[in-house]
Amino acid sequence: MNLTVSNTKKATRHQPAIRIRKAKLRDAAAIQSLLYESFLEYERAYTPEAFQITTPEKREIESRIKHWTVWVALHANVIVGTVSAHPEGGTLHIRSMAVRPSMRGRGIGKLLLQRVEKFASANRYKRLILNTTPFLASATRLYERFGFHATGTERDWFGTTVSAMAKQVIQTHS
Repeated sequence: MNLTVSNTKKATRHQPAIRIRKAKLRDAAAIQSLLYESFLEYERAYTPEAFQITTPEKREIESRIKHWTVWVALHANVIVGTVSAHPEGGTLHIRSMAVRPSMRGRGIGKLLLQRVEKFASANRYKRLILNTTPFLASATRLYERFGFHATGTERDWFGTTVSAMAKQVIQTHS
């Protein structure tokens, strides 16, 4: 057991760090499993079509890895989070963000969003957008804390209502 001493002089277990990296084709099956596990508790709130698109098959994930930018969060070399993004003009559209249920509340979602925002800034995207559903309340709160705001746009997505959220990207010039 690794122990570290905090500023308060209490011994605590050393937690392995979360590492974010771009997904590789060999990650597709693990991402598929993670998305399914992460959204399964909400399956009844989706229509069957919307749930199927929310939890894509391995082949679709492989296509996203080839054509979009997909990241994974690793804890002890196990994929515990993921997020995808693809361009829509000067906007970067965030899709399929998920954190393994047993790993939620540890800041992994925030780390994934920070990586997306850093990528967006470096590639001069002006805005980030995403769609969420009313029943994903904790995810919506995370997005709001990260600076996203509701655009007021709602639409029917395969029988499931989705709401758009957006955030301006702060450009960093080096």
